[in-house]
Amino acid sequence: MFHEMKVILLEDVENVGKKYEVKEVKDGYARNFLIPNKLVKLANRGNLKWLESVKGEMDQKAEEDLKKSQELASKLDDLEVNISVKVGAEGQLFESINNVKIAEKLKEMGYELKKTQITLKDPIKEVGEFPVKISLDHNLESDIRVIISAENKGTEE
Repeated sequence: MFHEMKVILLEDVENVGKKYEVKEVKDGYARNFLIPNKLVKLANRGNLKWLESVKGEMDQKAEEDLKKSQELASKLDDLEVNISVKVGAEGQLFESINNVKIAEKLKEMGYELKKTQITLKDPIKEVGEFPVKISLDHNLESDIRVIISAENKGTEE
C-alpha cells in the first residue's frame, strides 16, 4: 500500500507542479528522489509558515516591480529622443538607426532598457520623426518619438 506525503515544491517539477506549490506525492518518490535532490521540503507547520513569508515577499516584489514599470512607462510616454547622425549630400544617413542605437541613446538619457524592449520594424534610414514602441514588463507599453537630425551636411566637391 502506497502512502502519500504533503510537500512544498522548491523548484518546478515535471508532472508534479510548480515552484512553491503544496502537493501530495508518493512516499517513495519523495524519499528516494525529491528530498535527496532538494526539490521539496516537507509541508510541516514550520515550512508552511516559511512558504507564507516567501509568497508574501514575492507578492510585495511583484507589486514594486509593477509600480517601477508603471513609473517608467509614464516617464517614457511621448519622450523625444534626439539622435544626430552624419548625412550625405542627398540627405541619406551614413548609418541606419536600429534598436541598439536607440537603447544606447536612452541609456545616455538615464533610461536602462534592453534593445529587445524597443520595437522597430525596420532600421531608420532617413532624417525625420518616428514613433517607436517600448515594451515594458507587466505588458505595459510606451510610445516615444525618435527624432533623427543631420549632424553635418556632406559637402559636394
